[in-house]
Amino acid sequence: MNKKDIANIRKQFKLDNHLLKISEIFNVYVKKESGEIYHQASQPFQLLEQEHQEMFLANFKKVLTGHLDAKLFELKFQRDAEDSTQMILYDGLQADTTEDWKEYMLNIVEKMFAHAVYDFDTVVTFIRGEYKKATKKRDSDSEQGGDDEVYSHEFILCSLNKTDQPKKALLFDYIEKEFKSSSEVDPIINLASPLTGFLFPAFNDHSADVNHILYYGGKTNQPDETFIVDVLNCEEIMTAIEDKDIFQLVLQTVMGEEVDSRVISNVYEEIDKIVQENEENEEEDEAPRLDSRDIERILTVSGVEDVDTAKVEGAFKTIIDDEKHEFKASSLVPKAVKISTKVAEIAINPKDLKYVKYITYEGKRCLLVEVDEEVVVEGFRLETNTL
Repeated sequence: MNKKDIANIRKQFKLDNHLLKISEIFNVYVKKESGEIYHQASQPFQLLEQEHQEMFLANFKKVLTGHLDAKLFELKFQRDAEDSTQMILYDGLQADTTEDWKEYMLNIVEKMFAHAVYDFDTVVTFIRGEYKKATKKRDSDSEQGGDDEVYSHEFILCSLNKTDQPKKALLFDYIEKEFKSSSEVDPIINLASPLTGFLFPAFNDHSADVNHILYYGGKTNQPDETFIVDVLNCEEIMTAIEDKDIFQLVLQTVMGEEVDSRVISNVYEEIDKIVQENEENEEEDEAPRLDSRDIERILTVSGVEDVDTAKVEGAFKTIIDDEKHEFKASSLVPKAVKISTKVAEIAINPKDLKYVKYITYEGKRCLLVEVDEEVVVEGFRLETNTL
């Protein structure tokens, strides 16, 4: 799923929306440490009080919120996995009765807590519903009525949430006119910050992909590998920040550790150009990926000397042990490059590195930043000196 696909389904999670119908909700309360199910309850989603529906809808949107490869990851299911979660979810979608669907979901809960121990009670929430998306707009000049042409697919969404114990508070009783301590002991389900979750199947444009699942990690760039591999039975993944770190090591191996700032700027500018062109092409669904040949071309046009195929492929082999690895282009360009010295720290757009020079003046090392406007510090314009 790309960010457009995710945004399309996320915005449908609202009350009384004919494009997304949630048929059932199933909540499972699990005790801490032991992982035992303390209580379970299912019912048609529409029978919940409206306030409860709104809270759950906000929670489901959270599971679909975050940057790709940082909080949200499209995962591929392992082939021939024993007790495959893919098959459990697929059978759950096809279940004819609520009882059958619950049994499949409880199977997943069992897998969850066979591989994780929490020091707080948790609530696992499952919903199943139907997602519709317009594929063709209705002809406004036609005399025929009806809706836009749509495609429709069923889905299952899961959200795992922690519970918090209510804090002690001092209350004022208006009737008795006295101060009292609060006596509430019921745990609070924290729906605002899901620990993890997933959407099955993945949606790509106008089709459902049962071979992939959209996984949500509660913490940025910290996916739960145990949950991904042992619970969801999916292949291991690489975060955007890991991809960027590996890319930088490949660059250092090919270019060396000392390089002109203009060359670094050119490299990032070339990659950013690829990303921008992809975003402007509305028909392009896949995020652009760069293999060793793409990296070789980018380094060559950026002014890196002595670049050849063997050198780049050798760097891939040395750093990641995979000559066919593909970097996701959007993960490689940082929002800002930090230049740290004992005197100052500077954050600069990577494409503007060309305006930064590292020079020696009168025996002293200096950082020279080219600017085309006046420099203001704490409201004062700095005087211009000519070297």
